[in-house]
Amino acid sequence: MSLDRKYHVAVLMGGWANERPVSLMSGEGVAKALEARGHRVTRIDMDRQVAARIAEAAPDVVFNALHGVPGEDGTVQGMFDLMGIPYTHSGLATSVIAIDKELTKQALVPHGVPMPGGRIVRSEDLFERDPLPRPYVLKPVNEGSSVGVAIVTADGNYGNPIARDAKGPWQEFASLLAEPYIRGREMTVAVIDGPEGPRALTVTELVPKSGFYDFDAKYTDGMTEHVCPAQIPDNIAALCLDYAVRAHRVLGCKGCSRTDFRWDDEQGEDGLFVLETNTQPGMTPLSLVPEQARHCGMSYEDLVEAIVAEAMRVHQKGGGKHG
Repeated sequence: MSLDRKYHVAVLMGGWANERPVSLMSGEGVAKALEARGHRVTRIDMDRQVAARIAEAAPDVVFNALHGVPGEDGTVQGMFDLMGIPYTHSGLATSVIAIDKELTKQALVPHGVPMPGGRIVRSEDLFERDPLPRPYVLKPVNEGSSVGVAIVTADGNYGNPIARDAKGPWQEFASLLAEPYIRGREMTVAVIDGPEGPRALTVTELVPKSGFYDFDAKYTDGMTEHVCPAQIPDNIAALCLDYAVRAHRVLGCKGCSRTDFRWDDEQGEDGLFVLETNTQPGMTPLSLVPEQARHCGMSYEDLVEAIVAEAMRVHQKGGGKHG
């Protein structure tokens, strides 16, 4: 969906989450793309006076290029709703649910989207006993980009039980989500909205050069190989596309989303699990959504304009509310 006219777009980026550097890269890429298409752009680095700064700029629409809290958890979405300003990506309720991995499971699993089992644990309890048989994964409940993820193995160096002074997410978060570790391959699917509804692009396999696909592997050039499209059986690719669109629809995502998978290729279709759905996927030069869009014949500028066009369509359809 292309834009029918030129807009004044405020690109909101930065903020104070762990993913600030990534957000700044995403925001600058978006800003340059919009300027290249002739739109007027105001760059805004998120701070506590952001509402006043957006009101002063008086844009036609805000491109939300924030990652993590408070840009991805419903906080700024509620602010935009109160201000009556159109904005890109998902609305308040979707953002609240999708950033919380436990709430996401409660929403998606009843609709036939397979996700790993697991439970919330107190970090303090980890120093006494394991919450699950090893190997298992510990991750923050509401952070993205593999921030603070630990894989606890039988022969790992965290200790058994985990040592209080071992470096890991238990030092930063009072509670964590514990999930069984799924061996196998890491994959992801981008979904883009348009007038005809959401469309899954393709499947990318992520192959870290060493270890785990963590924050550094995601955003450091050369640390991860992107196999796009993934070299996987057709039935697995079709399932990935289906689950990604289903997650997008059930959660109520808008604009674009990216759903991450883990596939145990020894288990066939039964080994495919959704890990999470990202409502604010990265838009940096290394990011997966622009890469998949290019594979499908959509330039970076086309992608950015399509996301803005969807924001305007949602705003107009909702009578000034972000549906």
